[in-house]
Amino acid sequence: MVTVKRLAETPAKDVSDGKEIVGVQKQVLVGPGDGAPTFAIRRFVLSPGGHTPAHAHPFEHGVVVLRGEGVVVTPNGPLPLGEGTAVFVPPGEHHQFRNTGSGPLEFLCVIPVAYET
Repeated sequence: MVTVKRLAETPAKDVSDGKEIVGVQKQVLVGPGDGAPTFAIRRFVLSPGGHTPAHAHPFEHGVVVLRGEGVVVTPNGPLPLGEGTAVFVPPGEHHQFRNTGSGPLEFLCVIPVAYET
């Protein structure tokens, strides 16, 4: 069955721990609760100065930046991000998203549904 959600009606969770994860809000837009069999779509909003943890995982994922400015930190150095930027992160690649702008950095992230917790 097709489902439609409004972003404003989808709960956002602050996933910050104050150390490895700073200023990060997460919304699961499509995921296990929707019966999605293969992928999940998440929306992240990073506050100015905010960042995700530096990490790697065994799956690929894609990111589309909706607004703001930032970088994805990779083993080869930081790569700039901005509105309309698409990112592919291969399995096992170490990475971190950081907001380097003065406003929120907002992006969508698509991962295998089995890894959405």
